[in-house]
Amino acid sequence: DARRQRRLLLVVVCVALLLDNMLYMVIVPIIPDYIAAMRGRGGAAGPSAPAGGNESGGGGNRTLLTARYPPTGGGNEDDVQIGVLFASKAILQLLVNPLSGTLIDRVGYEAPLLAGLAVMFLCTAIFAFAENYATLFAARSLQGLGSAFADTAGIALIADRYAEEPARSRALGTALACISFGSLAAPPFGGVLYEFAGKRVPFLVLACVCLLDGLLLLALAPPCATGARANMPVGTPIHRLMVDPYIAVVAGALATCNIPLAFLEPTIANWMKDSMGASEWEVGLTWLPAFFPHVLGVYVTVRLAAAYPHLQWFYGALGMAIIGASSCLVPACRNFGQVIIPLCGICFGIALVDTALLPTLAFLVDVRHVSVYGSVYAIADISYCVAYALGPIVAGQIVHTMGFAQLNLGMGLANVLYAPVLLFLKNVCQMKPSHSERNILLEEGPKGLYDTIKMEECKG
Repeated sequence: DARRQRRLLLVVVCVALLLDNMLYMVIVPIIPDYIAAMRGRGGAAGPSAPAGGNESGGGGNRTLLTARYPPTGGGNEDDVQIGVLFASKAILQLLVNPLSGTLIDRVGYEAPLLAGLAVMFLCTAIFAFAENYATLFAARSLQGLGSAFADTAGIALIADRYAEEPARSRALGTALACISFGSLAAPPFGGVLYEFAGKRVPFLVLACVCLLDGLLLLALAPPCATGARANMPVGTPIHRLMVDPYIAVVAGALATCNIPLAFLEPTIANWMKDSMGASEWEVGLTWLPAFFPHVLGVYVTVRLAAAYPHLQWFYGALGMAIIGASSCLVPACRNFGQVIIPLCGICFGIALVDTALLPTLAFLVDVRHVSVYGSVYAIADISYCVAYALGPIVAGQIVHTMGFAQLNLGMGLANVLYAPVLLFLKNVCQMKPSHSERNILLEEGPKGLYDTIKMEECKG
C-alpha cells in the first residue's frame, strides 16, 4: 500500500544519504597515508600494502580515529592536495545542482535518485582501486555529481511523499539524523577496516550497500513507471525560486549555520595539537560525541514543530544563536574535554536550524509556487555546498593570516547577526495556498494535461 511504500522509500533515501556522507568522510583516516605512499615517503596505503601495516612517515601506527581533514607529515603540498581533494566534491556538486534540480522537476524524483546511486556506486569502486592522485580526484569529483542527483532527489522525494505535517518534519528529521551519523561514524569505520583489512575493503562494503539500495529502489519505484510525470504540474524554475525573498532567507541561514562546522573541520586538529598538546586519539574523538546532541536537536525540533508549528522561524533563530555562542567559545577551551562542549553546541544548533527550515522550504513552495520540490532542495544543497567547498581550502588560509580565534569569532558573529533575519519568516505559517498552483497555471498557461484540466476548473 501507499503508506508502506513511502516508508520503504524513506529507508532508501536515508541509506543513500548515509552512504553519501560515509563516502565523504571514510577517506579521512586513509588518504594522508595513501598520498604519502604514492609519493614514496613510506606509509602502507595502496593495494600492495599488507593489512594492518599502515605506518605513517613518522613511524608507529596511526590512530583509528584520526581528525577530520588531517594534515600529513609531508608538508604544505600534501595539505593543499588533501584540501583540494575534499573540496572538489562540493565544488562540482555546487555547479551541477541548478541543472539537477531542474531535471528532477521535469522527470520526477525516482529516476534521478537511481542515477545518483549508480554514480555513487561507480565512484566508490574507483576509490577502492585508485592508485594515483588523479584517479582519487576524479572519483571525488564524480561523487559530487552523484550527490547532486541523489541528495536533492532524495530530500525532494521525502517532501513529496510526506505532504502533511508533522509527518514531513519527522521524515526530514530522520534523513538529517542519517546524514549526521554517516559523517561521524565514517572515520572510525574507515580507520578500523583500513587497519585490519586494507584500503579497498571500506569502499567495497559501501559499494555493496549502495548496490542493494539501488535494487530496492528499482523494486519500489521503477523508472519506467514514472511516465505519468508528464501529466503532473511543471515546477517553478530555479531562478524564480532563488529570487523569492523567503526562500533566499532560508538558503542564507542554511549556508551561514554550516560555515562553523565546515571551517572548523580542517583547522581544529592543528589548533588542538598546538594549543593544548592534544594526542591523536583526543583529536579523533573530538567530533564523535557531537552526534548525540545533533540527534537530540532533531528530536526536540520535530516535537516542538508538531506542538507549535508557527514558531519554526524561532527554532531556526535559536539554533543560529547557539551556533554563534558555541563558535565564540571554542578558542577559549584549554583541554580536550572543554572542546567537546562547544562542538556539541554547534551540532545541536545546526540540527535546530536544518530540521526547522528544510520543511519550511517545502511549505513555501506549496503556498507560493507549484508543489514540485526538486529545484527548491537543489537551492538548499547549494547552500550547504557553498560552506563545504570553501572550508577545506579557505579556512586554513584565514587561520594563517588572521588566527584561529579570529576565525571562530567571525563565524560566531555572522550567525548571531543572521538570527534576527529569520524574523522575516514569522508570518509564513499564516500564508494560504491562494498563490499556489491555480494562480501559477492561470499566469503561465497550460503546459500539459494536468495544467489544462486545472485551468478549465478555474475558468468554470
